[in-house]
Amino acid sequence: MVTRLVLYALLAMGAAALLLVLLAWAAERRLDRLSAAYIKSDVAQLPDIDTALVLGAAPIGPEGGPNRYLEYRLDAAAELWRAGKVKRLIVSGDKRPPDYDEPAAMAAGLQRRGVPAAAILRDEEGVRTLASVQRAETAFGARRLIIVSQRFHLARAVFLARELGHEAWGYEARDVVRAYSLLTELRRYPSALRAYYDVWSD
Repeated sequence: MVTRLVLYALLAMGAAALLLVLLAWAAERRLDRLSAAYIKSDVAQLPDIDTALVLGAAPIGPEGGPNRYLEYRLDAAAELWRAGKVKRLIVSGDKRPPDYDEPAAMAAGLQRRGVPAAAILRDEEGVRTLASVQRAETAFGARRLIIVSQRFHLARAVFLARELGHEAWGYEARDVVRAYSLLTELRRYPSALRAYYDVWSD
């Protein structure tokens, strides 16, 4: 009897886990469809807007060199500025751990790409995508913005921004051909579920 109860419990747990996986996959796919019309990979297809929001990442990748995800985002952001699509760039990331400062690294990277310091605004409290999007308005007064990141991240960011009432577009940075890890590749799915939760619980 006990063995049968354990089996039923394991089956129920397995079914619940499978359902959660399917929900996360469906959420990520739906986010991508909802945001697709606003995400562009050609800078000429974007409107002229005062502000771009560049989403942060760790400056150093797991292999010890520059984080390619971040480097490609900075390339895209500098391209936006050179094309005259935006006048200022908000670099939003985390500065909580000691000796760790994503916005400072992003600002320095943009300046190396020819963007003047006066055009760069640092948001040191962008600890989550939602926080970065919210603070674009609350801290910098930007309700119209172009968000810069890789496509898998942009879909969620543009969805959140538009649900918050922002007039938001996404500019797709070059993606990393080979993800750093399976976790890096898979985290988009639970993050999509959390984006829905953030919107519904707001």
